[in-house]
Formats: sequence, structure tokens, C-alpha cells
Amino acid sequence: MSASHVRRGGGARNKTRKPAKVTVPKNIAKKLPVDQARANKLAGLTFAAFMLAIGVVVLVALDVPAKAERSAAAAVGRAGFIVNGYQIVGINRMDRRLVDEVVTDELRRAAETTGKSKAPQPLVNVSAIRDRLLQFGWVSDARVSRRLPDTLVIDIVERTPAALWQNQGQLALIDGEGVVLDRVPISKMPDLPLLIGPGANAHSQELDQLMAGVPTLKPQLASATWVGRRRWDLNFQSGETIALPEGNQAAGAALQKFAKMDRSTGLLGRGILRFDLRIPGKMIARLPRAPGEPISGEDAANKG
Repeated sequence: MSASHVRRGGGARNKTRKPAKVTVPKNIAKKLPVDQARANKLAGLTFAAFMLAIGVVVLVALDVPAKAERSAAAAVGRAGFIVNGYQIVGINRMDRRLVDEVVTDELRRAAETTGKSKAPQPLVNVSAIRDRLLQFGWVSDARVSRRLPDTLVIDIVERTPAALWQNQGQLALIDGEGVVLDRVPISKMPDLPLLIGPGANAHSQELDQLMAGVPTLKPQLASATWVGRRRWDLNFQSGETIALPEGNQAAGAALQKFAKMDRSTGLLGRGILRFDLRIPGKMIARLPRAPGEPISGEDAANKG
């Protein structure tokens, strides 16, 4: 064997092997709207993306990202960025214990993830805390933020009680939009308008608009009953009931006309039991009956 032959062989063995190229068969490349070189390049990129996707799937299956996140969070915790406490602001009427429970649950979960007694800041899911807080009726909005190095701040935006809603023997506070805030025992009823009947809370804004048009009657309103899921009976502090027609426009017109008559003749406070305004252009008044007095046809027609 010659020296030149040995050198050529040795050189061949020492050459770096080039990576295999991904090529598109010529018969397929001819059918594509690009040339052979372009087709090969696109095929290579597609293959690389495919291999990358497989790598990501393998990493996720092995829980590598989560393990890396926990390790990084633990390192941050060791550096002193752990949650030592939290601050709640914005609560005036809501039970603070509800917020405490939500926050402590999340802190406990984050701490258990790393096996530590306290939660590292990065592992506390502030979005999860906010989502749970928004499920409470009192909470109109909530902002949860991290205050480095070791504090969470929970800022609550409360709804404002606007009325009481009585339904199926239970009382609840509602806001101006009819959202149920909390249950209320009868012994602790606040001084707020009372809405009565199934679905009455969902129509509280309509009632507010009706009463806004009659400012002289609004302070005298004791309660309002949503009748048949279609109209209001207004009950006043002086004992009278006004039966309004269906529809906001018709009810508003009838109520404003009644308010005008009340200002001029003093309809309320005269012992009349009921004013029925359901028939357009008419007002039927029901007077109290003496003991033993028979019920007239007109009174019977106006019952309920």
C-alpha cells in the first residue's frame, strides 16, 4: 500500500460528516409552485419544526417545565421573596373572612407545591385569587398585586346596596343592577326600599327610573311588588297601593299623572286602600269597608 493511498484514506476518515439534507422528490417538486431548492428549504424547515414540537411534547410529558418553574420559584423564595402576609383594602360591608379564606387557600397551595411552609411570590396565582373573589356578590371588581419583597395587596371594589329583595320568604340585599349581595335576617333589615316577588330584583333599575320621574312620591314608597312577572304594585308608607299598568312607558305616564293629582288634591293619606291605574285614562279607587259591609262588584273586580 502506497503512502499516498494511506494519506487519502486517513484524510477521508477525519472529515466531519455533513448532516443529512431533507429533499423533496423531483416528481413532487415539479408539481409545486416553487423550484427544487426552495422546496427543499421549506421541507427542511417543516421537518425542524416537527422535531421541535416532538421535543416540547416530551418535555411536557416529563413535567420538565413545571419542575423548572418550581425550582426557580424555590430559589427566589430562598432569596427572600416569599409571602409573609397580605393586605386587604376597600372592604366596608363585606365579610372579611370570605376574602381571608380565598387568599389563604392560594397561599397554602403555592407553599405545598415546593414543600415549604411559606409560598414563594412567583408561585402565587394572583389571577386565581381574583377569579374566586369575583364570584362573591359584594365584589364588583378586585385587583390582586404583589408588593415586593413579601406582601400581597388585595384591593376590593364593593357594590353598593340599593334595595332589599324578598322572595320565597327570604330577604337579600341587592345593588342598583339587581345583583344579589348577601342574605339578610328580618331582624337586621336596613332602611332600604323593599322589592317583593320572583324576578323583582332583575327589574329594580326599571323601578328606579319610574320613581325618578315622581320625586314627590319616591320618599313615601315603602315597598314594590312585581306582579305576575309583568307589572308593579307600589305600596306607600301611608298604607295605599297603586296598581300600575304593564310596560315602562304606560306605567311611567300613569304614575306621573297620579303624582300630579296627589300634589293638587292630596290623594295619599286619606284612607283609600288602593288606586288601580291599569285601565288607560281611568283611576279606580277602593275605599275601606265597614265591618260586615258586603264586597261590591267593583271591589271584587279589583282584588289582586
